[in-house]
Amino acid sequence: MAFTVTSNYAGKVFGQYISAALKEAKSLEGLTVLENIKYKENIRKMAGSTLVKDATCDFTDAGTLALTEAVLQPKNLQINVDLCKKTLLSGWEAEEMKAGSFNRNAPTFDQYVLAYFGEIIADSVEGSIWTGANATAGQFEGFLTGTTGRFATGGAVQVNNVGGSGTAYTSANIIAQLQLLVSSIPANVYGRDDLRIYMNMKTYRFYISAISTLGYVNAYNMNGDYVPVFEGITIQPCPGMPDNKLVAAEKSNLFYGTDLISDMGASIKMLDMSDLDGSDNMRVVAKFSGGVQVGIGAEAVQQD
Repeated sequence: MAFTVTSNYAGKVFGQYISAALKEAKSLEGLTVLENIKYKENIRKMAGSTLVKDATCDFTDAGTLALTEAVLQPKNLQINVDLCKKTLLSGWEAEEMKAGSFNRNAPTFDQYVLAYFGEIIADSVEGSIWTGANATAGQFEGFLTGTTGRFATGGAVQVNNVGGSGTAYTSANIIAQLQLLVSSIPANVYGRDDLRIYMNMKTYRFYISAISTLGYVNAYNMNGDYVPVFEGITIQPCPGMPDNKLVAAEKSNLFYGTDLISDMGASIKMLDMSDLDGSDNMRVVAKFSGGVQVGIGAEAVQQD
C-alpha cells in the first residue's frame, strides 16, 4: 500500500504507538517516568534537620528545612531516513511467511516499518539512559557516562569492585560483588520498598548461574511470577548498562523525562516519494526527546 503524509501514523494515535515502543527499553521499568516535559523539569529535593524537639508551651522555631533542585532537561532527537522500499520489503515478506507461534509479524508493510523504527528508537533510548553523552549526536547524557554522567555530577556513592576497579564479573565472584554493593547502600535507603539493584543482562546471567549452583530451587524455574532478588532487594535487568557495573538506588530517585509518551508529543511520518518524483524511495521522519536525572545523588550507589 502507499504511504501518505495524511495517514493516522502521526498525532495522537501515533504517540501511543511510540509509547509502546519505548516500553521495550527495559530500563524504563526501573525508573520514574516524567511525561509532558516541554523544556525542563525541576526535581525538588527537601531535606530536614533537627526539626523534632521537646514540647513546650511556647512557639520556638527550631531546625532547618532545605529545598534544592535537580534539573531534568530532555534532549530533542530525530530520525531522518531516505531509503528504497525494497530494502525493507524482503524483511517484511520473511516476517509474513515465518511459521510458529512466536512469529511477531506485522499484517501490513507499513506496520512492519513502524515496528522496525520503533525498535531502533527503543534501542537508542536504552543505551543513552546509562552511557549516552550529550556531546554525541543522537544521544542524551546517561547515568554512568564517565565524569559527565548524572551519577558523577550528582555525587553518587562510588564503590570499587571486589578485586579492584575494573575487575570483570564472573559467576564465581558476582555474589561477593553484590554483597559489597549492598553494604555500601546508605542506611536511610536500605529497606525501602522501591530499592532496586540494576545490572545488565550479562551480569544477570552470572547471578542466575551463581544462585543455581548454590542450590536455590526457584532459580531453576524462571517462568511465571519469578522475581529476581538479592538479600531482599529486587534486581532490575537493564540491557543498556555496561559490563562490570552495578547500581543500587530507589526507583523514585532515578528519573527519565520525555514529551514522547504524551498524546501529541511524538510524531513519526512516512512519506512515499513515488507520487513526487516517480522513485521507489520512502522517507521516514521521527521526532522524540529523552533525558535522565538522579534526584539525590548521595542516595544512589554505583560499583565500578
